[in-house]
Amino acid sequence: MHQDHLDMESVTLELSEEELDAIDDIAFADHRDNREAAIRELLDRWIKEREKPESEDSDPEADSGE
Repeated sequence: MHQDHLDMESVTLELSEEELDAIDDIAFADHRDNREAAIRELLDRWIKEREKPESEDSDPEADSGE
């Protein structure tokens, strides 16, 4: 473990075989087999998805009442 990460909170995740396979696929394709980098990428994607404004997810025609 790197010294600069010792003051950070730790999180434990349970992942299915399919999720682990997806992580390994991303690690192999994009991060030279670095599983930690693949997990960080997926976590970053998940955070960005959660931060999207609700207006992007809603249907503009449904809001117009037509």
